[in-house]
Amino acid sequence: MTIKLRSVKPQEIEAESFRLIEEELGAHGLDPQTFAVVRRVIHATGDFSFAETLCFHPGAIGAGLAAIRAGKDVLVDVNMGAVGVNRGLLSQWGGKVVCGLSDPAVAELARSGGLTRSEAAMIRFLRPGLGLVAIGNAPTALLKLMELVDRRPELQPGLVIGVPVGFVNAAESKELLARQPYPFITCRGRKGGSPVAAAIVNALLHLAREQ
Repeated sequence: MTIKLRSVKPQEIEAESFRLIEEELGAHGLDPQTFAVVRRVIHATGDFSFAETLCFHPGAIGAGLAAIRAGKDVLVDVNMGAVGVNRGLLSQWGGKVVCGLSDPAVAELARSGGLTRSEAAMIRFLRPGLGLVAIGNAPTALLKLMELVDRRPELQPGLVIGVPVGFVNAAESKELLARQPYPFITCRGRKGGSPVAAAIVNALLHLAREQ
């Protein structure tokens, strides 16, 4: 079999990737902002099934853009998610990425409380006024976030991006998120991950800059 490589300039790779995604996806019926998020997730994963499984609260994108433009921070569940977020774009509005997984106090809280460190990080770092919370790895973090917001509504962030991947409570935690009244972006089923969470944040950052 002959392998034919594309000749694409480095600065044109993303645009060409987006063109190929649009071509392969075809008619989709998504509004431009929603499609911008879906397209970037497909770009990050190579998985077109996200066009069907991503789920948006009606106010999700507007809430996310408002939080970004207000200079609010983004709390992530794991360092992999933190690395994936475009900090340069986020910093244009004064926001920063926060991840508490390596905090010594989080480790102690997890140990003493019989919690996962992701749960403990949500307890310690979820605070009033957060812009986005992006969870791509730990269902326990998403479940803890929803529990905390239910008990203390003032902790509700501007937007919850909950796309944990896995087999134990991943799909279930996302189904629970999809029932919440506050702005969220999630996906159905077991798929997800930190690359998906970061891609959603980055899509919103690009939308905030362009519009």
